[in-house]
Amino acid sequence: MSTALSVRNLSKRYRIKHGGERGYHTLRDEIASGFGRLVGRAAPRRETVEEFWAVEDASFEIKTGERVGIIGRNGAGKSTLLKMLSKIVEPTRGRIEIHGRLSSLLEVGTGFHSELTGRENVFLNGAILGMPREETLRKFEEIVAFAGVERFIDTPVKHYSSGMYMRLAFAVAANLDPDILLIDEVLAVGDLAFQQKCLGKIESITNAGRTVLFVSHNLGSVSSLCSSAMLMDAGRIVAIGDVPGVVMKYYRDGASSPAAFDLSDGRRPVGNHHARLLAGRVVDGSGAPSMEVDISHDTTLEMEFEILDSHPGPFIPNFHFHTSDGTVAFVSVDTTRNVSSPGRYLSRCEIPGNLLNEGTYFVGLGLTTFSTGVTVHFFEPGAVSFNVRDPIENVASRGDWGGAMPGSVRPNLAWTTERIS
Repeated sequence: MSTALSVRNLSKRYRIKHGGERGYHTLRDEIASGFGRLVGRAAPRRETVEEFWAVEDASFEIKTGERVGIIGRNGAGKSTLLKMLSKIVEPTRGRIEIHGRLSSLLEVGTGFHSELTGRENVFLNGAILGMPREETLRKFEEIVAFAGVERFIDTPVKHYSSGMYMRLAFAVAANLDPDILLIDEVLAVGDLAFQQKCLGKIESITNAGRTVLFVSHNLGSVSSLCSSAMLMDAGRIVAIGDVPGVVMKYYRDGASSPAAFDLSDGRRPVGNHHARLLAGRVVDGSGAPSMEVDISHDTTLEMEFEILDSHPGPFIPNFHFHTSDGTVAFVSVDTTRNVSSPGRYLSRCEIPGNLLNEGTYFVGLGLTTFSTGVTVHFFEPGAVSFNVRDPIENVASRGDWGGAMPGSVRPNLAWTTERIS
């Protein structure tokens, strides 16, 4: 099998400046400082430069026709890697070999000109991808039909909703016959029907012998779509292999996930311009964060978040529970629909005792709206974790059985048994 992508020691370094006690200077500061220097009385400005490696020494090879899922926490370097492969970001060092025509869909609107119409952007993107105008024209009707924007194709895309924008962008990227397609967490913008349509298109692309790299926090999509996976952490590739094995490592390496975290200082923002995650915690009956949970006791999960501006439809908090081997135990969604206006919120979800089995659980915290398609405002996978332990004297849900019980849950269900003859 031929090679589609070859990467050797690929790295990207950013320099972050820190100036004195404040990270910014006003015009008045600059004028005062300049005058001080002029008269010889200016205090020296303390400025430091911090080096940050978004990606460091990444090396891998992808064969033609492979579907590779790239997973990892926020800030792991996944998007930076795809931007370097797409030649949007220049590497600090390293080598990339691309065999074939590459198309990328990195974030909503990338490569589109907001003042141009949908029609003009289709031909613009075709030209950027190196497609002859005749070939783009031949594919045009198929692209527009796939995106479902026939009525608005001659409208400037700045007037499109995020869902329309994404549908057209995906249709262009996927239907202009790329040899390699890069996708970065954009399918979450569309509605469920369009997501399924996209997944079907990706599968048909790979069945035709083309290559797909797919960055996603949705491990279910990665598992169903991809033939292999790559795990990134702190800018480095830490695992490459079959999807179940890499997903298992992702969760096992996350065993140090805390019982509580706080992002309210803004140093590691998680979210978008509509909402951001502030904190999360697992708390016991006294309200204190706790990593250890008694199997028979109720346990509460809390999530603090802030709505920054309005968005059509209510915001829906949701928690995703996974076991240590990456298996989805269950997903719980807040159905109260109480979140719609800007402000700070606290969501609580109570897990009853004798529901979860013994073991370690990782909880992803998310916030979603569904009114104009599915929009994920933030999702932090494995943000908190906790261990469910069964004191031997408590046998409420396993009776006289002394060994480990299989499965993710071990509920204490209502039973009746009676003699009928």
